Amino acid sequence: MDSMTVKSGTSLAAMPKGVERRLTIWQVAANLIGASVVTSYFVFFDRAFNVSEMRHTFYVVAIMFPFLVAIAGFVMSYWRRDLTKFVNLDERQREMNAALRNSAQRKILNLPFVSAGLSFFNWLIATITMTIYSLTAQFGASGSLTLDVIGGLRVFVGCLIGGIVVAAIIFFITEAKCRRVWANFFPRGGLAQLPGVFRLKLHARMLLTFLLASILPLIMMGVLSYNKARLMLVMDPAQVIQSLLYLTAFLLTVTLAVAVIFSQLFSSGIIQPVRRMQAAMARVEKGDLTATVTVDSNDELGSLADNFNRMTDGLKDRYRLRQSLDLAKEVQQNLLPRGNPRFSGLDIAGTSIYCDETGGDYFDFFDSPTADEKKYSVVVGDVSEHGIPSALLMASTRAFLRQRSALSGSIASVVTDVNRQLTRDVEETGRFITLFYLQIDLEQRRISWVRAGHDPAVLYDPAADRFEELSGQGIALGIDGSWHYEEASRAPVAAGQIIVLSTDGIWEARNPRDEMFGKQALYEIIRRNAGVGAAEIQDAILSELREFQQEVEPVDDITLVVIKITADV
Repeated sequence: MDSMTVKSGTSLAAMPKGVERRLTIWQVAANLIGASVVTSYFVFFDRAFNVSEMRHTFYVVAIMFPFLVAIAGFVMSYWRRDLTKFVNLDERQREMNAALRNSAQRKILNLPFVSAGLSFFNWLIATITMTIYSLTAQFGASGSLTLDVIGGLRVFVGCLIGGIVVAAIIFFITEAKCRRVWANFFPRGGLAQLPGVFRLKLHARMLLTFLLASILPLIMMGVLSYNKARLMLVMDPAQVIQSLLYLTAFLLTVTLAVAVIFSQLFSSGIIQPVRRMQAAMARVEKGDLTATVTVDSNDELGSLADNFNRMTDGLKDRYRLRQSLDLAKEVQQNLLPRGNPRFSGLDIAGTSIYCDETGGDYFDFFDSPTADEKKYSVVVGDVSEHGIPSALLMASTRAFLRQRSALSGSIASVVTDVNRQLTRDVEETGRFITLFYLQIDLEQRRISWVRAGHDPAVLYDPAADRFEELSGQGIALGIDGSWHYEEASRAPVAAGQIIVLSTDGIWEARNPRDEMFGKQALYEIIRRNAGVGAAEIQDAILSELREFQQEVEPVDDITLVVIKITADV
C-alpha cells in the first residue's frame, strides 16, 4: 500500500500540548545561560577582555545571540517540515503515504541530535567571532604578540568547552522531552530498529556524562590554575591568589550545576524505563499477560522494552497453545478406555503414559461382534513421532478400527481394510502407525493376532517357565494401501498364562548412565509377579521402570496391556 490512515487510537492529538513550545524555550534558555556564564567568566574572572571594553563586549554578545537564534530557528523549521506535515495530517485523520511516515519517525528520533548539533554549530560560530574580537580588542595591550595569541586561544578553548557543555545539555533535555511523544509516533514500538537514525548507546552516554561532569571541569580547572600561577611572576601574589579563589568558587559553582543537570538527565533516562519494566514484570509474574511497557527509548532500553512486549505476546500465544494442548489432552484421554474391561475368563489391565501433553500411543478393547461368540480383542498401536499430528492420526486410526471391528470378518481383513483407508489420508505426510491386533477365542482356547510393524507381544507360561514372542509378518499402517495382512494363531491357551502387549517406550527407556531398560528386565518382572493379577503385574513393571529411570525425563510414550488367562477358561 502506498498510503495509510492513522487510527484515532494512535493519533498524535494525544501529544501533550505545548511540548514544542517548551522545548524551544528550554533550548534558548540553555544557550542564553551558557553564553552568560562564558561571557561573565572571561569578563570578570579571567579578564580576557579589558574592563574598559566590557560594554563593547556585551554589545557584541547581545547582537550575536539573537542573530544566531534566528539562524537556528530558520534551519530547524526547514528541517522539520515533514515532521510538522505529518503531525498536522495525523491530527486531522488524513491519509498519508508511508514515505512521509518514515521520514517523520526518523526526524523525531533524530531531533535531539539535530538540536544539539545546530546549537554546537552556532557556538562554533560564536567562538570564532569572540576569538577574533578578543585578538583585535586586546591587540598590543600586553606588549607581546605571543601573549595576545595565548589570550585568543584561551577565549577559543573556553567558548568551545562552553559550547560542548551547552550542546550536551540541550541534547539530553530535548531527548527527555521527546520521550513523551515518541510512543505516539511508534504505537507498536520499534524505535531501536528503525534504520537511518542516530543512536547514543548507554555506554557512550555514561562516558559522555563522566567526561562533561567530571574530567573536563577538572582539566579546565588545572589549566586555568596554572595560568593564574604564572601571573605571580609579574603581579602581586596576593592579588593572584585572591583572583584564583574567586575563579575557583566560580568554576566549582558552574561545575556542580553542570554535574547535577547531567546526572539528573542521565539517571531519569535510565531509572524511569527500568521502573516501568520492573512494574510490568511484576504484573506478568502475577499472571497478567496483558502487561506491556511503553517504548520511549532509542537505545538498549528501547530494545529491551520491545523484547519485553514481544515476550508477553509470545507468552499469550503460549498460554493459548497450552490451553489448546490441555483440551487436546483431555479429548485424547477420553478416547482411551476409561477402565479395564471385564471379560469372562480374562484379567486385563491397560494404561498409556504420554511423555508430552498429547501422544501417539493407542490401546483399545473390542468385544465379540456377535453375542453368541466369546472372542475378545486387544489392540496396541504406536504412531510415529509425537505431538498434535500424531494425536490426530491416533484418533483417526481408532475411529477406523472401531468401525471396522464392529463388522464381520477375520482380524486380518480388519487390519487390511483399516490400512487401506488410513493410507489414503497419510501417504503424502510420511507418517505411519505400528499395530498389534490380538484376538482371544475362549471357546476354542486359541489366540490369533496380526502384527503390522509392531514389536511382538509376549506370552509367558508359568508352568513351563517359558517366554514366547507372538511374531508375524506385516508392515506399519499408512505405508502401502495394497498390503494384505496375514493372521497368525496359537493353541491352546491355559489358565495362568500371561500375555503382555506394549510399545517400545518401556524397554528403550534409559537411566542417567544411558543404559537401556531392555526386554530381559521386563521378562524378569513378569516372571517374579506371575502369581498376582494383571493390574499388580502392570504396577510392578511401571514401578521398576520409574526406579530405573530415576530423574531422567521419558522421551517416548509408554503403553502397557497385561492379559492374564484365569481359571474360568
